[in-house]
Amino acid sequence: MKVRFAVAPGVTGGLEGLGEMLDALEESVFDGVWLSDVPMSPMTDPFLGLAFAASRTTRIKLGANVVPFGRNPFVLAKELAQLDALSGGRVLLAFVPGIGLSSEREVLGVSRSDRGELLEEALQLARRWWAGETFSYSSPRWSFTNIGPVARPLQDPLEVWLGGHGPRALERVGRVADGWLGAAVTPAEAASFRARIESSATEAGRRIDPEHFGMSIGYAPTEPDPTLLANLRSRRDGVDPRDLVPIGAGALRSMILGYLEAGISKFVLRPAHQDRPWKAELEWLAEVVGDLQT
Repeated sequence: MKVRFAVAPGVTGGLEGLGEMLDALEESVFDGVWLSDVPMSPMTDPFLGLAFAASRTTRIKLGANVVPFGRNPFVLAKELAQLDALSGGRVLLAFVPGIGLSSEREVLGVSRSDRGELLEEALQLARRWWAGETFSYSSPRWSFTNIGPVARPLQDPLEVWLGGHGPRALERVGRVADGWLGAAVTPAEAASFRARIESSATEAGRRIDPEHFGMSIGYAPTEPDPTLLANLRSRRDGVDPRDLVPIGAGALRSMILGYLEAGISKFVLRPAHQDRPWKAELEWLAEVVGDLQT
């Protein structure tokens, strides 16, 4: 099993410091950078951030959580294909439904109930264009006649993982995704969710690569702001937030070992707060988990 670690900016990570982070990552032991699409925040848009990263780096993988809503699926497929080609085939993707705030849903033009359906529709359309198809299509949201691709990704196929841990989200991963990138779940929960995904894939006549299960982990090198733990407690009733956000080197390493036992082998590490330069942050992380990367 290949164990890989990518690193992501914190929740306040905007444009400032991105170049410093990329330079440090390029020289580090870590496998890549990961940017998240949070439309209603100042966080760097992943399309722009990864285009910048593609021009500044040559080694690291370029990962992104992409919210497909509010983006025309043809333009979405074109942009991601060109980003993959520009980067030399280094793009990693997860499609996500966003954080679900009413203001976000309103500005992106989606409802709470149709986000999963629309995410799946966008994914299926993008895949057809990435495969080189010319086709007509009609649905309540999109309609077009004989449209073929104007750009193809370098990777064939360009894989897309999905997130989420609700019953419908896990079923969708097994039925249509290339992998799963979870977040804010315990190692024991991750093992259970992996089993559900594999069961869903079997029912759909598919198989998820056993190495295509990952976890995004927010960690705190030292005691975090109490509001972080309070927010997690409100989102995951009955789960100790310290079981979701490891605090300190020992807790982070122990959690990752637990995920490895659950069959999770790809990780995105995100500092809950950062009080030191990126080079120092990555050196600390390398001391904690670097030897686990294979």
